[in-house]
Amino acid sequence: MADKYEIAESAATMLAVVTVGNGGLDKLVYRAVPQPVPGAGEVLLRVLAAGVNNTEINTRLGWYSASVAGGTNETANADNTQPEGRADGGWNEATPFPFIQGTDCCGRVVTVGEGGAGSLAGKRVLVRACMRPKGFSSMQNIWMGSDFDGAFAQYVKVPESEVFAVDCDWSDAELATLPCAYGTAENMLHRAGLGAGEHALVAGASGGVGSALVQLAKRRGARVSAIAAAAKADQVRAIGVDRVVDRSADIVTALGEDSVDCVIDNVAGPGFGAMLRVLKRGGRYASSGAIAGPLVGLDMRVFYLKDLTLIGCTAWDEPVFANLISYVERGEIRPLLAKTFPLDRIAEAQTEFLEKKHVGNFVLIPPRSE
Repeated sequence: MADKYEIAESAATMLAVVTVGNGGLDKLVYRAVPQPVPGAGEVLLRVLAAGVNNTEINTRLGWYSASVAGGTNETANADNTQPEGRADGGWNEATPFPFIQGTDCCGRVVTVGEGGAGSLAGKRVLVRACMRPKGFSSMQNIWMGSDFDGAFAQYVKVPESEVFAVDCDWSDAELATLPCAYGTAENMLHRAGLGAGEHALVAGASGGVGSALVQLAKRRGARVSAIAAAAKADQVRAIGVDRVVDRSADIVTALGEDSVDCVIDNVAGPGFGAMLRVLKRGGRYASSGAIAGPLVGLDMRVFYLKDLTLIGCTAWDEPVFANLISYVERGEIRPLLAKTFPLDRIAEAQTEFLEKKHVGNFVLIPPRSE
């Protein structure tokens, strides 16, 4: 395979993590590559910080393939990925290996492409990672760091329309916790229409998306019950949860049938059926992932007899990201930064990430450019 990152003589270079194929941590190669050049309608960002998410690990593993039945950790530990790549292992089409992952980006605008807004130069920005190339009337979506080169590098180029300046006192690393986790969480709540006074159940409440969901649901005035490991119960309560249900408990016994207005879930797996049972008649279940396993048991009688609505959430709706920026600037949410790592220690970061001992998000810090 030709090396699309071959460095031409006299070309500007940067350091990046190149994911070279489906497989283990050895597929993450830290190396020099050409620095991207923004075209018309694009901007070049110096990456200040880049978040770590399940999606980068899932993409590397080829977890999105229909041939994979287990959860993220099970797939990572099985070491059964196919070196030649899974044709259906990416979000939309075959993953474009080799490429640079990194869905979350806090950066600073260094170059504006032809025809762009010069006022953006020098601004600290966040990138809306989920992009709708055909407009918000179409569900077609592409993701930075999954469908094209992302932020695990010193520089990244992105469409100018997907860059949002942010004015706040959060650190670069704190801002890098926001796009994927909080964007996904806010999109789920937006789609589900969670309102003040409703009872929401959040699964996986200590993770990046789960902890964001807790804050954003409380911001909407909802009452929040959350599923988390006993060792993390106090930390989860500290971010606003009204009631913690131990991950090993029977949630139907703990909460009661027909007790929850809305389940917001990115875990799935064997607990899926019980989450439908705790929903009230007319309740809503919104999902953005399945880290505990994508294949679930669905009792259709529970689904239709209770008039439930199941909502799949990947493409972010138009108001979502701009709303998030406003919440940050008004001080209505706070960052949950668990730990930072230098970019060249990405393998260590992803290994620790999968241990799930943390609350919040991990962030990678690229080296400063010379």
